[in-house]
Amino acid sequence: MEITIGALLNAIGILLGGLFGLVRDKRFSLPAQIFFRNAIGAFNVFFALRLIYENMDGTFSSCLKQILIALAAVVLGFWTGKLFRLQKFSNYLGRAAGNTITQAAKNPSHHAADGFNACAVLFCAEPLGIIGAVTDGLSNYFYLLAVKAATDALAMLDLVKIFRWPSLLSAVPVFVFFSAITMAMQVYIKPLLTPHELASINVTAGVLACIVTVVMFGIRKAELANYLPALAIAPLLAKWVG
Repeated sequence: MEITIGALLNAIGILLGGLFGLVRDKRFSLPAQIFFRNAIGAFNVFFALRLIYENMDGTFSSCLKQILIALAAVVLGFWTGKLFRLQKFSNYLGRAAGNTITQAAKNPSHHAADGFNACAVLFCAEPLGIIGAVTDGLSNYFYLLAVKAATDALAMLDLVKIFRWPSLLSAVPVFVFFSAITMAMQVYIKPLLTPHELASINVTAGVLACIVTVVMFGIRKAELANYLPALAIAPLLAKWVG
């Protein structure tokens, strides 16, 4: 069993962002924040497209079939997620964490556990983390989780000023959660997949990561959580199409 590099990088990103936020008195200027977010978004789309490219194999018609399978999986996955109300559940978690952050900002005498809980929920519920943990487990492609590590580090610069040092401890459940997904993919799922089915998951993950980038750049909103079932639907379609 290999080390869960992506989950480790994510935890380190949270710790480094929090520590830097504690020692830095001033916040980054708005132009600097926009620059960092755009840079992270650019890296995300690069690694998403790279993931798609690396899993394209064979003739033009074969590659086209892989793309069509991924797009079909994304569409079916979205409606499956909508059926199971995944985005509503994600929104519920986000609102709960957001309310905690708002109350803490207004009342500095918050409980230390509030920062830990709010940050852990926010960082674990990000769809990019689940996508990255799946690709890390199946193909050792930890780069999407590395991008998420940078995103979380940027968020921690502000969160740590509200919740102080207890928010740094959220790195622990984040590491455990994404490590569990990664190892489950390695041990239980990967042995069941053919190379064609594995490639279909990776191509679909790349497409989903591109959708995440659209949200990062603020081009449009998307119900990201609803798309996650596409990762399970893709190998089924690949097996059915043959």
